[in-house]
Amino acid sequence: MQRKLRIWFSFSCSDNRKSAIQNPKWAGLLTIVVALTACGARAEAQQTGKVHRIGFLAVGSPSGASSSLEAFRKGLGEKGYAEGRNISIEYRWAEGRQDRLPGLANELVRIKVDIIITSGMSAVLAAKNATKTIPILFVGAADPVNWGLVASLAQPGGNVTGFSELAGREVEGKRLEMLKEAFPKTSRVAVVLDSTGRVDPSPLQEAARALGMTLLLSDETVTPDEFRRAFATMTRENSHALYAPQTPINVRHRDLIVELATKHRLPAMYGSSEFVEAGGLMSYGAHFSDLFRRSAIYVDKILKGARPSDLPVEQPTKFELMINLQAAKKIGATIRPEVLARADKILK
Repeated sequence: MQRKLRIWFSFSCSDNRKSAIQNPKWAGLLTIVVALTACGARAEAQQTGKVHRIGFLAVGSPSGASSSLEAFRKGLGEKGYAEGRNISIEYRWAEGRQDRLPGLANELVRIKVDIIITSGMSAVLAAKNATKTIPILFVGAADPVNWGLVASLAQPGGNVTGFSELAGREVEGKRLEMLKEAFPKTSRVAVVLDSTGRVDPSPLQEAARALGMTLLLSDETVTPDEFRRAFATMTRENSHALYAPQTPINVRHRDLIVELATKHRLPAMYGSSEFVEAGGLMSYGAHFSDLFRRSAIYVDKILKGARPSDLPVEQPTKFELMINLQAAKKIGATIRPEVLARADKILK
């Protein structure tokens, strides 16, 4: 029995084989001791190690999320995780087609991932509809309480928690300020609202007054035809620009809103980078790379047994301005160089 142990361990830790042979009297004991000290961690990993499966569900495509993915992997590495070693990541990309998200979310549920990471409001809604048991960690959802994702920021409840892209409604006013800086002559801004009633226009109106701007609030829009009529009204009322807050219905009709803003040649500020990646002009919001890096902390906690219901929703500490120069070209708009210089990301 001792010989069998010596042979097995000496081949597992080949650098100790020579010393064991040179000291035959102690060969059996020495080889076992060396094996336990030098290879103990390896033997333990072989016996008890687990490869966690992480589901990653996103509205966009890998090319549009390269910096976020890099930050996410860096954050995981800081917590001791690496793909191919102790985690595997099942990526599911909707490639801009929101109608694909429910199917992709259900697919992740079927393969029984340990946790689902979502990027984009549409993605977290699809994941939430797909499972009530698998932990869901959203990265970049705006106002998760009003959207019904969590019960409260401090105590989310259920199987969903994450990192919000909104740090208070004052950000809405900041977006108007950015729009004014990019286009100084803007004084009449159309605001696309919807029937959810989840955006209180009061902070917006207060910020608009301070900037010398008039807000033209649209009628509540739900269907594509209602959006088209709203944009026709914006044009008749001589709107200079558009602001589309991050609401469930606006997100659902993201592509249509971007299309109509381009058609009516309206410089537009959006509530998230999703709209800019879909062809919109500008967005000001949470710095997503920072959120993805920080999200690895919650991934680690959940994989070690923490419940999403006990992990408070965190808010952003960094914000980024994104500008799409192709969108500017399509509507014949020129953005002030000072604003371009401040942009964190420019799509060309």
